[in-house]
Amino acid sequence: MALSKEKRIKKDAKILRKFVYVYCKKNHPDREKNSDGYCDECFEVLNYALKRDEKCPLDPKPKCKDCKIHCYKPEMRQKIKEIMKFSGIYFIKRGRLDWVFHYFF
Repeated sequence: MALSKEKRIKKDAKILRKFVYVYCKKNHPDREKNSDGYCDECFEVLNYALKRDEKCPLDPKPKCKDCKIHCYKPEMRQKIKEIMKFSGIYFIKRGRLDWVFHYFF
């Protein structure tokens, strides 16, 4: 059963925020954070990813890693891959498979 676009965007945003938050917390502990807990660099990546997700023209939307279009700029694509890999491993090591399942399903 496919989610409506609004529900999919909301679900994706929840996952992205959590993954970027963990990445920022663990990799940028000394940087100044905004009120949401992100450094400027991570906040920029998060906002970029959220905008790309909202504007995706494909329906149903594939996982970005499986997409043929690649709407991310190369440097942002590399950064989000790094964030998702780090955070995915982080959650698996801590038994938080629920977050990893949200990402894949």
